[in-house]
Amino acid sequence: MFEIVLLQIPGGGAGTMNLVFIGGILLVFYFFMIRPQQKKQKDQKKFIGDISKGDLVVTLGGLHGKVSAIDENTITLEVDRGAKIKMEKSSISFEASKQYNKD
Repeated sequence: MFEIVLLQIPGGGAGTMNLVFIGGILLVFYFFMIRPQQKKQKDQKKFIGDISKGDLVVTLGGLHGKVSAIDENTITLEVDRGAKIKMEKSSISFEASKQYNKD
C-alpha cells in the first residue's frame, strides 16, 4: 500500500529521500539545541526554588552576595558591610559557594 503512495509522488523516490533528510535535520536540531536548552531552563528553575538563607550567589549582572532573606518572588542579598539589596529571584545566576569550594 505504501509503495503505491510513494510511486504517485512526482520524482519517484527522490521526494522520499528529501523527506527523510529533512526529518533527520529536525531530529538533530531537537537533540542538540532544543532539548539541552529545556534541560538548562528546568535546572535553573529548580536551583532558584532551592535557594536558602546564607547561600552565596551571583546575579545575572555579576553581583556577588549572601542571601539574607527570601520572599515569594524576591531575595535580599547582603553585598558588603551590611549593605542589602532586594532583587527578583529570577535574576540569580548561580551559587557562588560551589565555585569557592573548588579552589
